[in-house]
Amino acid sequence: MSSNAAKTVAPITVVVIGIVAAVLLASARRTPERVERPALGPLVEVTQARETSVGVIVTGHGEVVPSVAVDLVPQVAGQVIEVHRSLVPGGFFRAGEVLVTIDPRDYELALDRAEAAVARAVVGLERERAEAEVARQEWDDLHPGEAPTGLVVREPQVRQAEAELAAAEADLAVARLNLERTRLTVPFDGVVVSESVDVGQYVGGASRVARVFGTATVEVRVPLSGGELEWFDVPARAGDAGSRVEISTGAGSSRSTWSGRVTRMEAQVDQSSRMVHVVVEVRDPYDTRSNRTALLPGTFVDVRILGRELADVVPVPRYAVREGGRVWVYADGRLEIREVEVLRSDREQALVGSGLAPGELVIVSALDAVTDGMVVRNAADQGGPTDDPATNLAEEPAGA
Repeated sequence: MSSNAAKTVAPITVVVIGIVAAVLLASARRTPERVERPALGPLVEVTQARETSVGVIVTGHGEVVPSVAVDLVPQVAGQVIEVHRSLVPGGFFRAGEVLVTIDPRDYELALDRAEAAVARAVVGLERERAEAEVARQEWDDLHPGEAPTGLVVREPQVRQAEAELAAAEADLAVARLNLERTRLTVPFDGVVVSESVDVGQYVGGASRVARVFGTATVEVRVPLSGGELEWFDVPARAGDAGSRVEISTGAGSSRSTWSGRVTRMEAQVDQSSRMVHVVVEVRDPYDTRSNRTALLPGTFVDVRILGRELADVVPVPRYAVREGGRVWVYADGRLEIREVEVLRSDREQALVGSGLAPGELVIVSALDAVTDGMVVRNAADQGGPTDDPATNLAEEPAGA
């Protein structure tokens, strides 16, 4: 064999020997057994259903408005000679305090004239009655036993004198009233919102000198949907007690709270929002005995109406109620889709009236896809991360 042939045959021989060896090794290896892992459902978190009685709380937001708002307008004209020191924006005053005094001299003189007119009318009436008595005596002397006519005994003149006296007394009452009106007061404790008067200013009968709010109470207008009204008490008549209300405003440590009562609801639905405004009354909003800030009109507040109590309900987290009014129940390692009756729900919880028994475990975890009866595991019983459901039926060689 030539040297060139030997060089060609040698590599081929090496390749053939390698292939034969690989086939012999592969045929000698034992095929590993394949085993199926048990199906492991996803881990879920659960909460236990407990039947209890729950007080319904209706939440909302409202605006504070004054219960009493008055424009202070003088009823008589004149020059202002005195202004109360508290008649400034933010100033407080008591009921009956004189806030503005108008020069009373013209009205005092008018009162004197009215008193003099009454005195003249009294004298005139006494004179007419005396003349009437004289006329009656003269008639009796001249016509004994005969009844005199009214003209004879001066009855028209007496009635006229009586009418003149009544008119003079009415003028006197007006003069006294006008004199009283030179001292502007209001019949309630209040706070000044604005004022536009000073000493020396001339005021007339149509000029507003101040605007004041009453400080005994304020009101909070709370817009609510019509369905919320069934959960708390709205008084049918003035003076009846409505549901209690908690009002709060501010943030953090500066948050202030007040207590109030539902007093009424307004007579019509708001045309733009289709909401009903419920009115809450808050007493002593300017409480200076505590450190909380005053509940000023115009403030926006958070409102919690403490409504009726629902008995024998099961509260669950709001997110545990799935679409269509269903919940997922954990039972013997499987997920059960259950339809329930939700009586009421808010942002935090749902109140289930029927469909859940006390002690059952409600699944609160979020799962991408569920089927009724699927295998799941309770995270409280098995620690560790939730397995990927896609690997639950994976197979792998036992000896790999």
